[in-house]
Amino acid sequence: MAADDTGGPGPAWTDPSCPVARAADLVGDRWSLLIVRDAMDGARSFTDFQQRTGIARNILTERLRKLTARGLLAQVDAPSGRRRLYALTDAGKDLFPVIVTLRQWGERHAFDQDEPRSVLVDGDGVPVPELRPTAADGSPLTADTTAVRRPA
Repeated sequence: MAADDTGGPGPAWTDPSCPVARAADLVGDRWSLLIVRDAMDGARSFTDFQQRTGIARNILTERLRKLTARGLLAQVDAPSGRRRLYALTDAGKDLFPVIVTLRQWGERHAFDQDEPRSVLVDGDGVPVPELRPTAADGSPLTADTTAVRRPA
């Protein structure tokens, strides 16, 4: 097990065999998800993240450090060479469907029907269709039609 971001022996996973629990341990807090969301939307500098989220500077510093240590963000040199910027790694980019699904859940359940909200659109300006898991044969999957197989 890799060392944790404090230099200790490693993270104490909430549930070591559950991918959902482990992912939540890595990115499950509000600020981390909003930082990843904003990185997907073009935020690169500390100031970008601070202005977009309104997060306190000390908390932002800690979250950026953790997301970098956990391999979701990487620090890169700015073109000017005068400061460091943040870029999503492949692991960070892999959170895109998670962010889209969370956004779509929020559209359905976190707003009143006529309440204004932002909309995720594709390159042509068309709203992104709802993401739904499907079986290999294309049929829809739900919590009622799936089961978790735990390690022995």
